[in-house]
Amino acid sequence: MSDLIRDAPVGQLLRWVTGNKILQYPEEKPGFILPTGYEYDLTSKTRHSSDSSSITPHPTEDVEKADPESRNSIDRGILERMDTARSDIEKANNPSRLVQSTTRDSALSRITTIHTRAELEHAYRTSTLAKEPSRPIEPARTQDGRILVDFYTTDDAENPQAWSLKKKALVTLVICLYTFAVYMGSAIYTPSIGGVMAEFHVGVTAASLGLALYVLAYGLGPLIFSSMSEIPIVGRNPPYVVTMGIFVALSIAAPLVQNFAGLMVIRFLQGFFGSPCLATGGASLGDLYTMIKMPYVISLWALAATCGPALGPMIAGFSVAAKNWRWSLWELLWLAAPVYILMLLFLPETSQSNILLRRAQRLRKLTGNDKYKSQSESDQAELQPRAIVFDALVRPVQLIVMDPAIGFTAVYTALIYAIYYSFFEAVPTIYIERYGFNLGEMGLVFLSITLGTVVSVAGYWYYIYSIVEPDIRANGMGKPERTLIPALFVSFLLPIGLFIFGWTGNGRIHWIVSVIGLFIFTIGIFIVIQCIFAYLPMVYPQYAASLFAGNDFARSSLAFAAVLFSRPMFHSMGIGSGISLLAAFTAACIGGVFVLFFYGEKLRARSRFAAK
Repeated sequence: MSDLIRDAPVGQLLRWVTGNKILQYPEEKPGFILPTGYEYDLTSKTRHSSDSSSITPHPTEDVEKADPESRNSIDRGILERMDTARSDIEKANNPSRLVQSTTRDSALSRITTIHTRAELEHAYRTSTLAKEPSRPIEPARTQDGRILVDFYTTDDAENPQAWSLKKKALVTLVICLYTFAVYMGSAIYTPSIGGVMAEFHVGVTAASLGLALYVLAYGLGPLIFSSMSEIPIVGRNPPYVVTMGIFVALSIAAPLVQNFAGLMVIRFLQGFFGSPCLATGGASLGDLYTMIKMPYVISLWALAATCGPALGPMIAGFSVAAKNWRWSLWELLWLAAPVYILMLLFLPETSQSNILLRRAQRLRKLTGNDKYKSQSESDQAELQPRAIVFDALVRPVQLIVMDPAIGFTAVYTALIYAIYYSFFEAVPTIYIERYGFNLGEMGLVFLSITLGTVVSVAGYWYYIYSIVEPDIRANGMGKPERTLIPALFVSFLLPIGLFIFGWTGNGRIHWIVSVIGLFIFTIGIFIVIQCIFAYLPMVYPQYAASLFAGNDFARSSLAFAAVLFSRPMFHSMGIGSGISLLAAFTAACIGGVFVLFFYGEKLRARSRFAAK
């Protein structure tokens, strides 16, 4: 627990205030002895410069050093034999022998460092290996004598992948609560729309901007924050802590604002500064878990993101009806502030690049030797501002426009997201106007979405645990298209659920029937999105960050529009016809899923972005 608090923002602040005299790292404690391999002497440079290469490479590094064409042609069998042979020799000859490693060996979840199918296969295969007894890790050395600081052992306490299950679970819980709070902040405003209209004398479309602008803003944020968190010197935590602090401050200002324009500006800023959970929440979880376990935790994170908007109207509906429209915004503060305190106390840095960079700084301070460097410091020195801006703002759009598979998945997920947010306009129309529900009862309708999400997670976990994971352990990663198999079946649930919802919510048929339609639709959208988000990084691993940033922006942009056009559309076309139009779009997208599954390999071969 002391390590957890030490690495959390409050612990880091206490260390700074006391001059690092409390909550110390091993390198700062009296009597610390440099691990074997970290001793530095005058002969070390000569000894290593005579080698044919600057460091002993990991097989995946050989692939990266090659030019793109030769890299793509490397035989996967050779790669696997190299790794297996080295591992077998180490274990057979001397199990306690030093293992030479690099950060990438430990950071299995950092898929953006992978450029080829062979590397991806290697990462998945490594993630299935059983945990072995702790062994020291020998740091690599460069020709100029630099010692590349790594984790000291294979179960180093500072390696997030080696943390205990309890510590990982607590960090995962904090990230999911953070995500839940920010996402709830969008739809919790919905019951307040009527009060905003009355107090500021605006129309329903203008009042709905409080929801629409929030959604648009947390789609813009990832374009900036996802790239920022990948800079080694920054890491994951500073963007989280700073922006969530601003989010909490804005949550105080929102219920106190006295003019409509100010309210809209605050809502936009809330969405923008809440977006780092959307931008890098999945990356933080990826720092903790191996690739084979990622589907479980990502689905939990998605559960928090989906249930947040669904539960918001239920929580605020009763209070807004009993008090006034500002109570929904106060409730967001009451949720966000405790979550922020948890983040300050129990959210440690998870970026391995940042962790090793700070360890190298401590070793330099301890020894007075500037030859201790982390690989991330060298990588950071090569970062160009222009490249960072390009990857943040241009690359996501380029991927969507220039690759048909990426473009289709972006459009499909954006459509799903837009329909989901259109419910916050359709549900009040159906259940308040046609069934006579009050605001609180209307909010309870969204429990069907929460229930559908929970059922989806249970079914998806069963599929991964009983079918996918055993097959990966036995036969390797396989083709990326295998991740789309559940989507082939559940994609039909989207139009089915929508047709049921749209044509039975007429006030004459019992309300439970249309609620069941919402439940069916939710199961479909949740599993389809999980399949797509598992498929994309397997096909385009090196562009994963840009892919998700672009996808986030596309989803939020269309959802922003849906909030504004859905109510006029439903009133002019009718609920049944309007929902049927949306259902027709989802039905058309079913064909795209089948095309990806059956022709994905040909599309990958022709793509300039897919890993070869």
